[in-house]
Amino acid sequence: MNFVVLDTEGKPELSELAIVDSQGRLIYEGFSSDYPNHNKNLPNLKSLKTLVSEFLALVQGKKIICHYALHDIEILQSSFRRVGLVCPKLEFECTWDRAKSLWPALESHSLEYLSKHFNLQVNKQHFVRDMAHAARYDAQFTYQLCRRLMIEQLKQQPNPFSASRVDTPFQTHPDYFATYRQEYLTLESILADIKLDSNRQSKGVVVIGEPGTGKTHLMMRLADERLANNRLLFIRQPNHPKAVLHHIYSRILESLVQSVGSATQLDYLIINSFYKILSFRVTSQKDQEIIKALQDKNLDDLGAEGTRRKHDYWQHIEKRIGEWWAGHYSSGGFALAILKGIVKYCSYTDPRRKDIATRWLAANILSAQETELVGLPNWGEDLSQEAFSLEAISVLAKLSILDEPLIIVFDQLEGLGLSHNREILLNFGEAIKEIFTHVPNSLIILNMFPDRWEQFQASFDNSIIGRVSQYQIYLRQPDETELEAILRVKLQALDIPLELLFSSEDLEDILGQKPIRGVLNRAADYYNYRVRQIPLASVKENLHKPDSKEQLEQQLRILQQQQQKLTEVFLDLVQVIQEPGSVDLIKLRQQFLPESPKLQLHTSVNIIEYLTQKKTELEKQYSNLPIISDYDDIGKLKTIAEAFNYIKPIRLTHYRLGKRVLPEHIVVETDNKNYVMGFLQVDPSTSSFTSRIANFNELVSLHHHDRFGLFRDERLTEVKGKVGRERITQLNNSPNGKFKLFAKRDRIALDLTYQTIIDIQNRDLDVDLESALKIFITDQHWYHWLFSMFGFTKSFAQAA
Repeated sequence: MNFVVLDTEGKPELSELAIVDSQGRLIYEGFSSDYPNHNKNLPNLKSLKTLVSEFLALVQGKKIICHYALHDIEILQSSFRRVGLVCPKLEFECTWDRAKSLWPALESHSLEYLSKHFNLQVNKQHFVRDMAHAARYDAQFTYQLCRRLMIEQLKQQPNPFSASRVDTPFQTHPDYFATYRQEYLTLESILADIKLDSNRQSKGVVVIGEPGTGKTHLMMRLADERLANNRLLFIRQPNHPKAVLHHIYSRILESLVQSVGSATQLDYLIINSFYKILSFRVTSQKDQEIIKALQDKNLDDLGAEGTRRKHDYWQHIEKRIGEWWAGHYSSGGFALAILKGIVKYCSYTDPRRKDIATRWLAANILSAQETELVGLPNWGEDLSQEAFSLEAISVLAKLSILDEPLIIVFDQLEGLGLSHNREILLNFGEAIKEIFTHVPNSLIILNMFPDRWEQFQASFDNSIIGRVSQYQIYLRQPDETELEAILRVKLQALDIPLELLFSSEDLEDILGQKPIRGVLNRAADYYNYRVRQIPLASVKENLHKPDSKEQLEQQLRILQQQQQKLTEVFLDLVQVIQEPGSVDLIKLRQQFLPESPKLQLHTSVNIIEYLTQKKTELEKQYSNLPIISDYDDIGKLKTIAEAFNYIKPIRLTHYRLGKRVLPEHIVVETDNKNYVMGFLQVDPSTSSFTSRIANFNELVSLHHHDRFGLFRDERLTEVKGKVGRERITQLNNSPNGKFKLFAKRDRIALDLTYQTIIDIQNRDLDVDLESALKIFITDQHWYHWLFSMFGFTKSFAQAA
């Protein structure tokens, strides 16, 4: 907001004028030499015409804020007439009107009353009646009142600094483009090199930065700037050693079905690629019509859902794509089937059909009704999902050669460095090597902490490290000027100057934090303190470990703040003595004896805010069926169980039944009994489903002292087959087993707990893991029956 605060004195014309800028600085003070009572030796004595002329130059294009603005407008208009000038139309705002609107019950809305009521200060001095009606004095207190009014209105707005974490590149957050501009241009340059390379070899980049420096934020900028041309694919850390490639491919598919404007990334990839394929050889009128629709990026021109016209056009596209692929690549393997599935996905407008086609592309075995609905053959039960996934990623990359290079971003990889994830880490390295070998035309980015990158280098051989780190980008800590600019960008939506919200002491503390997220988190704390009167927490110890010099500086800063507060309280006491009733004594006592902020309480508040926000997001996304797999869900359970070792030792194992295939499961060994948790998400009409649940039932009967749970997501195909239902009944009738549909609440509890752990491991959530986990098992609102299977019963939770 570009504004000035103005006060005038005199009647009917100006005797004096003062202007304060949006940062609270007095930028103008002038006295009229035409006013008879002014001493001729008074500084800044000017003619009335000079006063109004200089006034105009300073306020041009700015909003003018006054207290009881009608009075100031009348004086200015009279002064302009007196000197023979036309008063232009200016934008005024009145703090008297705004105060009356916000606080109608107050007995007065004069500047004196409001200044005393809200304990406003200028230069650490309260309002004194005898000093009022001087332009400079009133303008400065009007500025403080304006600040108080703006802060009052912010109570209805969300905290602009609280969303400091970028979870995925597809989110939208305010971005200060000057920060890491050179690093961003480097990524764009690498993309250009890939496109210009005749071999279209993929290139690797490691983006290295401390937690909270903005690695994912940089990816968000890349998405924002490049999604019109490139396809950006976002992959979080895998969690199961047997399904690393399938995890990567599943997350790629989930990224491709992200909407970019009116279509998905996959739609745009296919539109651009198919357009070029058909343009290579135009043989018919049908080719021309299809090319025109693809060129216009309007697939609706190819016919309405269910029409013969649409069927013929898309069948023709499928035929031409198959011919092109056979002419350029091998016809063996899964490639032609994958291309057919992609064509089917793009041909449908019905969301259900698109969802089924997406799950088919993920190599999920579907029900007969689903495959018939989308016109795709079912996969065989012996399909190797890892081999399929690598080939599918390769197909997408080869299609992108006709479009633009793919951007494949691996993020949130910190958990791979934990000892219990060693096997996943090594398999991830092998998967990356395979991707570089078989997947062309891609910029492959790994976002990493410096210490984790050192661990990766020690864990992988040069064949992996050399490919991954062809380029290394280090994100430095921005200087205070950049950090301040980032804060201003965050505030743009609220249209309030930074200096109006925070004092210079506030900003010194905020800008002294590390890294960028630490600055934003501290700004969020100060925002809550200034706007919502939430007690200010001490500097978060887990954001940055200060050295001895920094610790001393922090202690001195805190002492300065305490001294300032004591001085303010002392002045309030003096005010009470001079004018009884002018200060709220209850509020004064709270100022003098504030409750000591407890870091543990503040940490709990942070966790609860995070959980509430994340739970809301998961609830909104629940109807969008993700790619669900047994490996992924078991991986989540194992991650949760390993994390709970921070509170109570948990031993994990799994059972075998000869060479027979069991549902993916983990065994949690506790002092009392063992809990066996498994998932069975495959299609219930397949022999895999019936044989695996039969084997599970046998396991239940062999281990009658254990407690078994077999889970299936309620959103998947219902079990209707006779044999499958009999096996479920058998499991439910056993004294120690249960088949349970994973309902919405269960799914959200699992994903919320898992994501919380991952965010803490990646230091995206600035709290300690033990504190977060204790909230899950002690707070009834967040407790779920799942935790009882890790040995945390309700009685334990209540005792804790």
